[in-house]
Amino acid sequence: MDALSNRTVEGRKTVTVLFCDLVAYTELAGRLDPEALRHVMLRFFERAATVIEEHGGTVEKFVGDEVMAVFGVPVVHEDDVLRAVRAAVAVHECVAEMDRDSDIRLEVRIGVNTGEVVTGDPSAGHGFVSGDAVNVGKRLEQAAAPGEIVLGESTHRLVAHAVCATRMDALTLKGKEGEAVAFRLESVDPTATAIPRRDDTRFVGKERELERLHSAYREATSSGVRLVTIVGDPGIGKSRLARELVRWLEGRASVVVATCPPYGEGTTFSPIREAFRQAGRDESVLEGSSYEVFAATSGLFQDLAREQPLLAVFDDIHWAEETLLDLIEHLSVRLGAAPVLLLCLARPELAERRP
Repeated sequence: MDALSNRTVEGRKTVTVLFCDLVAYTELAGRLDPEALRHVMLRFFERAATVIEEHGGTVEKFVGDEVMAVFGVPVVHEDDVLRAVRAAVAVHECVAEMDRDSDIRLEVRIGVNTGEVVTGDPSAGHGFVSGDAVNVGKRLEQAAAPGEIVLGESTHRLVAHAVCATRMDALTLKGKEGEAVAFRLESVDPTATAIPRRDDTRFVGKERELERLHSAYREATSSGVRLVTIVGDPGIGKSRLARELVRWLEGRASVVVATCPPYGEGTTFSPIREAFRQAGRDESVLEGSSYEVFAATSGLFQDLAREQPLLAVFDDIHWAEETLLDLIEHLSVRLGAAPVLLLCLARPELAERRP
């Protein structure tokens, strides 16, 4: 199950905390009129909270110029650590945008740390989380230079497959004995999953399913568009099966692979944008109405299929918005005799929405 909703009661839990503050806030407060400063801070808090909540985090508190958020309370996701890191990048980008739109210098520094905490009940006047992991997260933020995102050792270990990060010189954190290991975040792979996918193991036990996909592809090339959906629980090898099909078709077909994100802004047509980018086409045609997006996507797939047969893979469509599911069904009819195989990967919960 992707998310487990549970009431926040006292107990131990592993979470990821994010601390973010504006650089040189004191100097900023000395230069700006109090009303102007309040306006800037409200915009900062609003933008940061929106981004954090879009990624599935919970803002615990705003203190002065600082935002503290937690991922994993009250709702647990399988990719909370990766969500927190991506949220940190998104907050950094929001503040950079605010900086470009203003005549004052705005920069943030961010610390992200993962560890065991004690959860509390906010309705009883307690914070969501407390513990050493929270204290270390705060110290990592303080150790970050302007514009930097610093990851704790435990956070980096869990997302190392998904990020590019540089190990920093050993840090001495206030209140902590010994030196701490931390990493400066450089970038995040937008396609990475919480658990790294392995292609270096032998492909066994799915030969029959792979042959059915081969057959579906041959039917598409001879008789026109086919829509196939692979449904199964997480981790059983749906994506690996699709990648094996892509390997089999290498050099013989055009391939676009698009993934439906579970969160974030503008997720409805983000897989279509991904398909346009992979095809090297102008995404601006997707700025119009849903009708225009449907027409542009159909046109793209028809163009690609004229050059050679097309395999279009839509991964994680259990997270897709209803409009995207409508588009996929539209393509399965609209493309007619075009040699296109539409391959969708989904968890069983998709059947609850589209039986």
